[in-house]
Amino acid sequence: MIRLAVSVEGQTEEEFVKSVLSPHLLAQKIYAVPILLGRGRVGRVGGGNVSQERLVSDMAHLYRSFDAVTSLVDFYGFRGKGNVSVEQLEKQLLDELQKIVGVNKSGVIPYVQRHEFEGLLFSNVSALLEIVDVPQEVAEKLSAIRERFQSPEDINDNRATAPSRRILDLVPNYRKRLHGPLIAEETGLEEIRAQCPRFNAWVRILETLKQRIGE
Repeated sequence: MIRLAVSVEGQTEEEFVKSVLSPHLLAQKIYAVPILLGRGRVGRVGGGNVSQERLVSDMAHLYRSFDAVTSLVDFYGFRGKGNVSVEQLEKQLLDELQKIVGVNKSGVIPYVQRHEFEGLLFSNVSALLEIVDVPQEVAEKLSAIRERFQSPEDINDNRATAPSRRILDLVPNYRKRLHGPLIAEETGLEEIRAQCPRFNAWVRILETLKQRIGE
């Protein structure tokens, strides 16, 4: 059994890993453990305040106690990222991690969600309607948003129209920590993967961890 630490940004991502991702990976004999960013070290408060320095430090620390380590944090709100793309940011994270843990460590997999977790929830708008009671006109508006983008991962025009902002504007009673993981679970991992290519590529890497690290 491969023990995989997942450094997560917040409690929403923590619950998502527990309820959706971890059960799937268990079939591949991979035991995924979500750990709030910073909580892997004694005396640290977990979650939020995501930066390259903090995430690299956290993942390097976790790697000492697990067979592999990855992350699930949002590109939106990532502090100090400047004008780099999400791919460039992941490369920077990997380069910094390899300076600490050594090169050719296939079990070190930094992953940054483009643009934020709520984008995944647009993979199946009807699932959101199952969890949060909204009128039909709101459902149609949410569906219209999804249809304007090639993938749910592309939803993020600017600060005012990030996926979470779009949901809250139309569904004021949406609560990220409560509803987010439930909507993702209702949607199902396979549907999310079918709609979100970057997320799917990450899950594929995790599925092959046994081969990657030679266990």
